[in-house]
Amino acid sequence: MNIVLMAMLLALLIPIYEAWQDDDVWQKMLAFASIATKTSIMILIISILRDDWMIGVVGVIILSVGNAALMLLAHVIKRLNDVSRGAL
Repeated sequence: MNIVLMAMLLALLIPIYEAWQDDDVWQKMLAFASIATKTSIMILIISILRDDWMIGVVGVIILSVGNAALMLLAHVIKRLNDVSRGAL
């Protein structure tokens, strides 16, 4: 159990490093989406190991709503860039 969680934490550090290193907004958003997905998967695995379905519900909510909010933010930023360039 501990080895799996440690491996997941190490995999979580890769997009954090990428977001810290790059200045491109889209790369940062992709890195944050990856972090949100990996964190929610970790929560789901912990809920399975602990046999606690309430923690699993929280993981599912984070997985579905968190990425939807990130995609909405990406769409807003894209529209703002299109408007600033003059294309509607």
